[in-house]
This record gives sequence, C-alpha cells and structure tokens, in this order.
Amino acid sequence: MPRSVIVVSLLFGVLSVGCSKPAQRSAAESRTTTAANPIPAAWPFVTDQTVTAAHGMVATDAPLATHVGAKVLRDGGNAVDAAVATAFALAVVFPGAGNIGGGGFLVAHMADGKEAALDFRETAPAASTRNMYLGANGHADDRSITGELSAGVPGSVAGLWAAHERFGSRPWAELVAPAIALAEQGFVVDSEFVREIRDDSARLSRFPATKALFLPKGRVPSPGDHWSNPDLAAVLRRISASGPKGFYTGRTAELIAAEMHRGAGIITPKDLAGYQVKWRDPIAFDYRGHRIISMPPPSSGGITMAIVAHELSHYDLRAQGFHSPQELHVFTEGMRRGFAVRNALLGDPDYVTIPTARLLSESYADTLGSSIVADRATPSSAIDVGGGAAAEKHQTTHFSVVDAQGGAVSVTTTINGTFGSAVVVAGAGFLLNDEMDDFASEPGKANMYGLVQGEANAIAPGKRMLSSMTPTIVLGSDGKVLLVTGASGGPTIISSAFEVVSNVLDFDMDIGAAVRAPRVHHQHLPDTLYYERDGVTKQTLDALGAMGYATQALSRGDIGIGASILRRANDVQGTPDPRVAGAAEGF
Repeated sequence: MPRSVIVVSLLFGVLSVGCSKPAQRSAAESRTTTAANPIPAAWPFVTDQTVTAAHGMVATDAPLATHVGAKVLRDGGNAVDAAVATAFALAVVFPGAGNIGGGGFLVAHMADGKEAALDFRETAPAASTRNMYLGANGHADDRSITGELSAGVPGSVAGLWAAHERFGSRPWAELVAPAIALAEQGFVVDSEFVREIRDDSARLSRFPATKALFLPKGRVPSPGDHWSNPDLAAVLRRISASGPKGFYTGRTAELIAAEMHRGAGIITPKDLAGYQVKWRDPIAFDYRGHRIISMPPPSSGGITMAIVAHELSHYDLRAQGFHSPQELHVFTEGMRRGFAVRNALLGDPDYVTIPTARLLSESYADTLGSSIVADRATPSSAIDVGGGAAAEKHQTTHFSVVDAQGGAVSVTTTINGTFGSAVVVAGAGFLLNDEMDDFASEPGKANMYGLVQGEANAIAPGKRMLSSMTPTIVLGSDGKVLLVTGASGGPTIISSAFEVVSNVLDFDMDIGAAVRAPRVHHQHLPDTLYYERDGVTKQTLDALGAMGYATQALSRGDIGIGASILRRANDVQGTPDPRVAGAAEGF
C-alpha cells in the first residue's frame, strides 16, 4: 500500500495552501448515494477529503509529491510540467512504486486541445527468451519476481523527458530540482512507510545495497526517523544536467551494468542506450454523451473500458441504483466479457496484431452483451475468445493533474511488485522493476491473480509486457476536461478507473464520493466477483448468490487506489483515495 511522507519543515514548509479548501459533507451524504441502496454502515471511508481550488490541482498517493506538483502549477507551469516534477518526487518519497527504475503510461489533453498517449513501458532485454523463467520441472519459478533477472529495461526517465520535450514549458532542471532536494536533505517517514519495509523486509535484506538503504544498521526504520538517499540525489543530478543521457549512458548506466553482472541479470549498456518511448494514438470512445480518452496497448485498460462502456450503455444504471443487485449484475457481466477479450487478444501492438477498430465498435460490444441474462450470472467458462494474458501486480501509483489553462495529464507508473525486484542498484539508490513477471512466463497457466496467460503476451526480446494501467481523461459536452482519473492495483485498475467514471457520469457523484465509494471487480477468470470488505450489504450479496455468483471479500484498498480530479464550471476539485494517505492540493 502506498504511504504518506512528511516533509522536513525547513525544506518545504507547510503543505496546505490557503486557496485550497476541503469540501464539507455530512456523514449521511458520505455513506449513501440513494436512500434505497445505502452503503453499509460499516464502510469506513466517510470523511470527505476533497480539496477545491480556483485554478489547478494535483492529486497523488504521497503528500510531498502532491506539494511539489502544486507548486509548479502555482509558479506558472502547465500540467505536463507539474506531472514531470511530481513523478520525480514520487521516485524519492514513494520508493515502493514511484520510480526511475520502472515505467508507465501518460495520457494528456492540453489546453489547446492537443491529445497524446505516451508509452514508456519497460521492454524485455535483448537476451530475453520465451522460456527464460521455466525451471527444471518445466514450470515458472520466482526469478521473474525477485532479483536482477526480473528487471525490464526502465522507461520512466525517457518518458518524462519525452513528455517535457513535447509539451513542457518550464526548464527541465527546475522540475527535477525538488526531487534532488528531497533525496539529499531527506524527510521524516511515517508509519505506512515503515510498515511497507517491515512487511517486505525478508526480501529486501537479500540484497546488500537494498538492505543498506531500507534497513539501515540492520533494522526497520521507525516512524519519525529521518530518511535520505544521497546516491539517488547524485543520479537525479545527472538526469537534471543531461536528460536521459544522464541515466541511459555514462555513470548511471555503468552502475546498472555492474548490478546486472553481480546478480546474473541481462540488461546490457546497449539495451539501456537503445530504449525508446512510443507516442501512440489514445483510445477514444463515448459514454453517456462524454468523450473518454485512455491508454492504448500495451495497456489493456482503454480497450477493455471501451468494451464495458459500450455494453453498459444499454442499461440505466442510475435507475437500477448504485450497488443494487441488478446494477452489480450488469456491471459484472460487462467486466467479465471485457476481461475475456483483454486476456485473449491484447499485447504489445508492435509484436501482435490487435483488431482495435473491431474491438472498439459498438456492434462488437453488442454481440458480447447479447448473452447477458437479466437475472443470472453467465459462467466464465461459457465466454471463451481464446488465450489469455497477464496483469501487473501492486506496486503501482497513479496521479492526476489539471492546470489553470484547462490542460490535464493522467499518469500511472510502476515498478510492478512492491519494491519491484527488491534490488537497489548499488551506488545509485533506486530500485529496479520486476516487470518481466508481467509477461506470460508460462503460457496457458494461471498467474498469481488467476489470470490465464497467453501467447499474445509471451516473452520476446524488445517487447513491452501487457499492462492494466489505465490513465484516463473524460471530456464534458463542451469538449473541456471534466474528469482525470486512473488507479493502481494490478488487474483491478481497469474496474476501479471505470467505476470512478461511472460514479460521476451514471450516479452524478462529486469526486470525493466517486473515489471513496466501495468497489467490486471481476476479471473473467477466476469466476469470482470480488468486493471490498464492508462495501456490499449482506442482502445484496445474498441476491447475487441467488443469481449464481461466487463472491469473495478483499481487504479495503485491494480493488484499486486512484487519486482523481473533477473540473466544474467555476472551480476544480481534487481528492486523494482515502484507502491510502495521499493528498490533493490546488491553487
């Protein structure tokens, strides 16, 4: 789970801004969306953390990073400027997910109407082979999860540079400077920061540089300890001075190569120097009279959301009632079919042929949805479009930005598992990802999430692994930005992002209610409807059971975490996800 961190007062001062103010809502308003369909009384997220501002907003999973991005906006930067600064700050203060050793996706709608989708997903090293993680018994082992061999070629630095080159307005070095200061001068850690290290301490202690950074003197830090990362500060200085060359060549690249040699990894200096981002056309579709733009493959999010949206457009969800048995039934059936397609057909479009136009057509969704029965769950075994694919694990982080001119950026970035590969590059202070586990290490077998992995996502040199990351922007009927959202949470990212969109467009929720509302998830296989503990009433669960659903409670926060922003006529509202200790800040 993401953590919050508290800035050293001498470094940044007070985090709150006078022109940003929390919205006030009653407990009753927070607990229910309609009188007929109350959220269970045990649901804990009833406090509204929405912040309202006149001009711009940043919402993230870490208050320090939020503050960095908001300051860039106040100083005249646009949404991309703020996103760049925020991402580098997250690499320092949120090391379990924020990163320069991983990758991600960015969707932008700029104030002049220009739109773009940036793919800075990691790639498989040139020495990768299809069966590289199969053990002597012919089955996948844990080398794709922990250690140097699990790392793909990082894309984050190249991605942030590319976004800045195309859309940025403030000097590059100015945007990297706050992260350098945080890494060098440090900050005070809180209980969540500490808990994450404690929970993964056995794995972290396996690697000397990781142990030295996260377990100083052989112990887990305590809340209130001061934590800094001077090695990372040095890397960030090279990036500040030389852009991507300061990461993919020179001293930093040498350190990565040395780490690969120590741990039998396969990323080479040539892999690093040859990494390229991909500008792609966003996925765009309509839902309830609004234009939605999201990420195309190798993200599976945009196409899957479009399929679900087209299926659900034939139903009046609001009339059915939020989280009523009937609303959850049709939502689940839409997701079941959308994930069946995702799991079979999607992968890196540079390696597999994806029938994008057909998948995005309303007629295709109508064909899928024609088998939905009004009062009965469809067995997932009856929906087979062949094959399957993998999805990334936690740890991922999503953040949203809206600038004063009306531009918006939605960014999701990841190192895959919490603390990624668990390998800190010695002398460089950053974690390497374990994104190679997002490939189908053993095609035809279920991964740890029960998702069946297929040939479309098999390992190949230079290939990008399939992802569920779903950065999304919704435009209003006037063509201006209405909603910026997305999520972390592995395969639950897609359902979480769509639920926030639906909560706003179908149920007319404000952004605070839309984000803190309970969530559900279905991913085709396993054939289980997951829900957040205390988020669905017993009566509703009983009704779903009578329809044939197998249901399972997950811990709150296990179905997505997504800081989001809603622009209204005269102001902009942002909220962190209350499932973590994030923050929103505007001006």
